[in-house]
Amino acid sequence: MDLEKVLRPLIVFGGAAALAFLIGWAVDHLLKRIDDRHPETPMWGLLRRGRVPFQAVVFVALLNGFYDQTHITSEHQDTVDLWLRIILIGATAWLVLRIIAAVVETFTTRYAGVAADAARARRVKTQLTLIQRLVTTVVVIIAASAMLLQFPAMEKLGASMLASAGVLGIVAGVAAQSTLGNLFAGLSIAFGDMVRIGDEVVVDGEFGTVDEITVSYLVVRTWDDRRVTMPVSYFTSKPFENWSRGGPQMTGTVYLQLDHNTPVAALRAKTEELVRASDSWDGRSWSLVVTDTTASTIEVRAAATARTSDDLWTLRCDLREQLIAWLQAEHPYALPGLRVSSAAAFPGQDADGAAAVRKPADDKVL
Repeated sequence: MDLEKVLRPLIVFGGAAALAFLIGWAVDHLLKRIDDRHPETPMWGLLRRGRVPFQAVVFVALLNGFYDQTHITSEHQDTVDLWLRIILIGATAWLVLRIIAAVVETFTTRYAGVAADAARARRVKTQLTLIQRLVTTVVVIIAASAMLLQFPAMEKLGASMLASAGVLGIVAGVAAQSTLGNLFAGLSIAFGDMVRIGDEVVVDGEFGTVDEITVSYLVVRTWDDRRVTMPVSYFTSKPFENWSRGGPQMTGTVYLQLDHNTPVAALRAKTEELVRASDSWDGRSWSLVVTDTTASTIEVRAAATARTSDDLWTLRCDLREQLIAWLQAEHPYALPGLRVSSAAAFPGQDADGAAAVRKPADDKVL
């Protein structure tokens, strides 16, 4: 008789576990076959990640159906029921999160594949990601609360907290003002289209790409692979540069401090030659103008356009380097320096009244 009391629960629990494993394996095999037949959508393959929580849900459901066959005494029945409910709540929440993640990732991937506007695809990805994080937070809170309420002591605590919900709500609202502000700022960013995942931004002088957006913080990956984490409320309260908004095309500038004797026309022609020969130039526009002058130098600005910020950075660096190399080789007197001339000579003339032409061998640079 005692042996029967031991074997019955083992058979029921073992049979439920084996049957749940077989059902989970069959569903996983079916999803794999559907995924092989429909490679255009990743949903079926992503749903296979929910195999373990699905098996747990089936296991608890089978136990509830055959629980009377265990003949467990009432002394242990309450404890078993309690842990079965906890397992069911946790497994259900886990399965729901896996399904939500599969749906969100599927929509994001399919939309990115068909959207002609990359910026719009990034906006949709940002919105779906924030919605997923928000729903995940809600599901976890509900599941944790449901688990705690399974304990009798927590039921009394919950009733006491519910009775004083008004006071607790005011206190929590004041204490979590910053957190709630970040939460609403995150929703504002997601649906206000201020910044999206993949956008190139300049924040506090740091240039980088938006790598991650949550309901409370935002991560910017800088050009040297550092991660700068900032509260999302920063982007709703302070100005920042979004280089990806309105299209990736950009205009960059190169400033040179040169001597007054610089042949600007020849420099402009060389700039055009270098820009047109560069693969980073998008073919839209370029220019070279004198933007300022001082007692000893002039400021020359070369501007050119590029398709992306990476191409623009490359174009600016190449243009700066090649223009300096060309000036050093062809017009070294155009590079800035301090000229020492005879006191009898007028400005711009030598002692014989001829225009003073600066040459490296004749100058004394201090």
